[in-house]
Amino acid sequence: MLNYILRRLLLIPVTLFGIMVLNFAIIQFAPGGPVEQIVAQLQGADVSATARISNQGAESGGGGGGNGGGSNNFSSTSTYRGAQGLDPEIISQLEKQFGFDKPAYERFWIMMKNYLTFDFGQSYFQDRDVIDLVVDKMPVSISLGLWSTLIIYMVSVPLGVAKAVRDGSNFDVWSSAAIIVGYAIPGFLFAVMLIVVFAGGTYFDLFPLRGLTSSNFDEMSLLGKIGDYFWHLALPITALTIGGFTTLTMLTKNSFLDEINKQYVVTARAKGLTEKRVLYGHVFRNAMLLVIAGFPSALIGLLFTGSVLIEVIFSLDGLGLLGFEAVMKRDYPVMFATLYLFTLFGLVLNLISDLSYHFVDPRINFDARED
Repeated sequence: MLNYILRRLLLIPVTLFGIMVLNFAIIQFAPGGPVEQIVAQLQGADVSATARISNQGAESGGGGGGNGGGSNNFSSTSTYRGAQGLDPEIISQLEKQFGFDKPAYERFWIMMKNYLTFDFGQSYFQDRDVIDLVVDKMPVSISLGLWSTLIIYMVSVPLGVAKAVRDGSNFDVWSSAAIIVGYAIPGFLFAVMLIVVFAGGTYFDLFPLRGLTSSNFDEMSLLGKIGDYFWHLALPITALTIGGFTTLTMLTKNSFLDEINKQYVVTARAKGLTEKRVLYGHVFRNAMLLVIAGFPSALIGLLFTGSVLIEVIFSLDGLGLLGFEAVMKRDYPVMFATLYLFTLFGLVLNLISDLSYHFVDPRINFDARED
């Protein structure tokens, strides 16, 4: 097992490097960029605004400016659409300010070298270090992703087992109908309905509409802080989980049905073992392998990508919203930093998922596989 862990750990930087290379190359051909964003703003700005940009470029001194070494790493172009009429010196200063005066390969190596020490530079448009932005947004995303994933698993696994045991019964039919209806409702639409009904929209005003905590959170007792935290999370978590039960429930059910029909279950029953002992002592361990395999992808999806609209609707400023706004604004330091962190986190979770196979079923030995 130790050899397998070492091999997987060595593959992480290789995989991460490949993903960064691919996305960096795509960005080189993507239209738009931070310089073009500024150019578009300057077309509608007055002379004083143009002068301020010029002064900022001069102060940055052409070495990446206030962005730090970690942000001199993105796409460059010699001409910019809509730049006609602007002083070429301003365009040159903007390129130096954003670090686009270096060749693409040099920007990429500088980026990767700095990323090894988690130096992600400074955001182009928020005047803050990228790592500070990520740390500030992390509590919201962790709260949404972790609690949603736990609730989905805590409901779906027992429900899937119950459906497998009662396969074909009225309970199986009606529970399937209920979770399919929940799956068919878009999360953002359900979130709007929750706001209308429970957050002062039209009927009741039972839950807060924005933020992760109340304004007087620091003044509360420990129990008060816990209650306030979950009070704010109640509606967003409900909106996130409503459509998440179907896939995992049906996967659990089908896994159990597949195992129940195997010969070792018939033999266990013939030996006089109770149904509970057969299900949870033998079937459960084998059936859970597929369920465990889906945990990292479920967590990553909810943690980083599945909650963007929910964050917008409930005014929760998390990583999903940060990444989305970075793409829209072409804030490349934030874009590549979040990609780097998300990919690294996902690779580590996948390794943990593989190791959990061995802990659930010790018969699985990765070292015995042929290279």
